[in-house]
Amino acid sequence: MPKFLERLRFISVCAWMTFAASAATAQQPTGAPIVLHAARLLQVESGALLQPGEILIEGERIRAVGRSVEHPQGAKVIDLGDATLLPGLIDAHVHLFLHPGAEDLQTVEESVPWRTLLAAQAAKADLMAGFTAERDMGTEGAGSADSAVRDAINAGLIPGPRMRISGNAINILGGHEDAIRYNPAQHVLPNADYANSSEQLIEVIREQHKEGSDFVKIYETGKDQMVDGELRTPYQYTEAQLAAAVEEARRLGVTVAVHAQGEPGTLYAAQAGVTSIEHATQLSDETMRLMREKQIPALPTFVVFDYFAQHAPSPAVAAREQAMLDVKIREFKKQIAAGIPFAVGSDVGPFPHGTQAREMELMVRYGMKPLAVLQADMIEGAKLLGWEVQIGQLKPGYFADIVAVPGNPLEDISAVEPVSFGLQGGAVVREESSFGNSFRSTAAHCGVGSEDAASAFAFLASTFSAFCARIFSRTCVYRWGLTCLRESFTALR
Repeated sequence: MPKFLERLRFISVCAWMTFAASAATAQQPTGAPIVLHAARLLQVESGALLQPGEILIEGERIRAVGRSVEHPQGAKVIDLGDATLLPGLIDAHVHLFLHPGAEDLQTVEESVPWRTLLAAQAAKADLMAGFTAERDMGTEGAGSADSAVRDAINAGLIPGPRMRISGNAINILGGHEDAIRYNPAQHVLPNADYANSSEQLIEVIREQHKEGSDFVKIYETGKDQMVDGELRTPYQYTEAQLAAAVEEARRLGVTVAVHAQGEPGTLYAAQAGVTSIEHATQLSDETMRLMREKQIPALPTFVVFDYFAQHAPSPAVAAREQAMLDVKIREFKKQIAAGIPFAVGSDVGPFPHGTQAREMELMVRYGMKPLAVLQADMIEGAKLLGWEVQIGQLKPGYFADIVAVPGNPLEDISAVEPVSFGLQGGAVVREESSFGNSFRSTAAHCGVGSEDAASAFAFLASTFSAFCARIFSRTCVYRWGLTCLRESFTALR
């Protein structure tokens, strides 16, 4: 890339970070109570649908929930119309430090400071999509940089979900994320931290904990291959090694999540007592029995497999990715029948941040009921993040992390993408602008889908921005125009 374009790219990100920081400061909870009113309110745990529904918010927490609540004097009443109030969405498997494109090249060509700036943008995109809490499942070679993003969000410096972070994942020499596509003589660093024994696992866990990690992410299987229509994936750690990692994590007061696609790695993970099994494509009857007994949820991450199948670089790769997805769908139906717990994780990063609510749509398409998926997302998700008495439900005393979605998600789960209103800790973080609404409505009337409408709006926004920059580059009109476009485009997305 030419130097002047790289410089322009850097300046634009810094400018957006400044805008985001000022927005985050402006979005602190106000002193006045807030009353949210909508046509429906879902009590996720019981499945009860209150019609209408209201929530009273004081400061950063919920004070009352019901069909009608007290309206204190001076309260700000927000009427959301024909919408359903839900707890904020939770994505228990994200990668803030990845973006669409070649993952291995990102970690080699992009500096950690640059990737950290992009991660902050990714966090904002996820929040604008209604995800008020997330687990970052490894920085893919950026070490503990995700702790800086988490801490900046917590300090109110940048907008983003409540975060639990792992730092780098942990991997064996020659394992799943060990830069195995490169010339070994070049000693290209892996996208994870090496640990080849129980002792080394414990050492790495202690080092990551010192650097600020909230939990441990371990790669347990890989490389994945399809052989005669079946998944084959070697394990990386024995059950005893994983158990040593789980015990050390327990000593530190944290948990262990594992990337495990198939047997016997998934069985070893369940035997060791990990907190979650990510991807979980292939689970034996014994593995599923242990997951039920120990309440270890599976996170299918359908949407990333679907994305890879739809955006493969060649027909051969597309066929392989589709075969993997077909196996996942088939096995998922068995897992539902077996009654194992599920949580919702998208693996977003390889596909665009802010679009991952589609994971819930795919889980319904492949066999789960909408309410079960919402419970997996909010109740199981809150447990995985260690905030089960703080988020994930609309109850007095819980954080006021709330979204509103058009229509009824129990009838059509796709209502969660995108959310029309978002509140985090009592502060409004997303509210549809009238212009964004009008543009979306006009596009729908003309038969234009939401993705095409977003692309069209982005084109119009960039074109108008360039036009204004030429003519009004030093006037308040230009700044006003850009502000309107940014707000409307955010609402449209």
